[in-house]
Amino acid sequence: MTQQDMISIDQAFEFYEQYSVSSIYTCPLSEAHRHYLAQDVISQIALPLFDQSAVDGYALSSQDILDGIRQFELLGEIRAGVRNSVAVTTGQCLRIFTGGLLAAGTDSVARQEIVSLAHGKIQLHQTIEKGCDVRYQGEELGVGTVLARRGQWLNSGLIAALSMAGVTQLSVYRRPRIAVLITGDEVATTYDPAQYSRVGDPPKTSIDREDHHVYDANAPMILTWLQAQGYAGIYLEHVADNHEAVQRALSNALNHYDVVISTGGVSVGDYDLIRPVSKTLGAEEIFWKVAQKPGKPMYFARYQHAGRHCYLLGLPGNPAAVWVALWVHVATLLNALQGCPSARPRWQMAKLKTGNILKMDSREQLLRMRLDVDAHGQGIVSTLHKQQSHMLSNLATANVIARIPIFNDPQQAPDYIACIPTVAEPLL
Repeated sequence: MTQQDMISIDQAFEFYEQYSVSSIYTCPLSEAHRHYLAQDVISQIALPLFDQSAVDGYALSSQDILDGIRQFELLGEIRAGVRNSVAVTTGQCLRIFTGGLLAAGTDSVARQEIVSLAHGKIQLHQTIEKGCDVRYQGEELGVGTVLARRGQWLNSGLIAALSMAGVTQLSVYRRPRIAVLITGDEVATTYDPAQYSRVGDPPKTSIDREDHHVYDANAPMILTWLQAQGYAGIYLEHVADNHEAVQRALSNALNHYDVVISTGGVSVGDYDLIRPVSKTLGAEEIFWKVAQKPGKPMYFARYQHAGRHCYLLGLPGNPAAVWVALWVHVATLLNALQGCPSARPRWQMAKLKTGNILKMDSREQLLRMRLDVDAHGQGIVSTLHKQQSHMLSNLATANVIARIPIFNDPQQAPDYIACIPTVAEPLL
């Protein structure tokens, strides 16, 4: 296999971006979490909605204070969420609570800590200026303000900000429906495929392990990775290595889902059937083979039928190749499909640990490595053993995927390396 037969990682990114067609729909705000906005959101209201108190205290007129009045008659109270029609005149005040609507005749709030109350009157022990402890209507934003821009990720904070502004519906990019096909007669599943079945779908294949079988790492890896990214309703099927089974599984997935992720069956062996069968079904090959290690036999195709698109991303069968493909290739494709303005991985630079040695290779390497932060706040990345594509045990230690460029001389080995974090520690 020559270098000319393969595309680069960056070329693969370009193809994902070029061929991805995003779908837009309107959804309630309550269902918009983890989507990308398809259009700007413009505020239809001002915030705050009205002049209101910022503290618990007493609403009064600052002119009275300028006129030397320090004692005020208490007329009643204003609670948050309750309108009070009482108007205040000279020498009068109203008890007010945080968020309460300022009454007519008042323009300031004396917080309760600087006031004493006795016999229906308050005594002011400290002067205040006009507007003291008042939140004015529109001081945060006015009608017509852009609340969020097209392409923004709808996280919990943005959802809250939009809800406060009275937004109830949003135009968003649809998140793709995903099917996962695990090929290989040698694979014995430890995941129950039945829990991912759909009404009307054919029965799944579950294999009990025998001496010539290996336990399946790819299905739990892909499913939990997708779930961590917020994807639900994932279809899973284990597919035998024969033409009929692959054709039936691929046809079902291509016609009912937006993205098909397969493992195995994309190399050059007699039982590598994903690529030829997909072409028989009408899929258009976009690329095959990427100049990376691990994961060279990557396959990307597009299937179009009845006005809809489905994308097939065929991953190698070795689990380490699948792991790096999820973070580098699958993530980029899914980001592009769901309207992410910067679909490619967000590489972070870290310094290679002193004494660590990188091996030369004719392809870019995607290595599982360990990132730590030194006493000066510098990210230090360390190499790990057992990098072969069939090995996963170093994932107990690895927390980044490092992208090692091609170099032909040990003196050209990089001191700083681009990394993708792969472990998000729980906050609680």
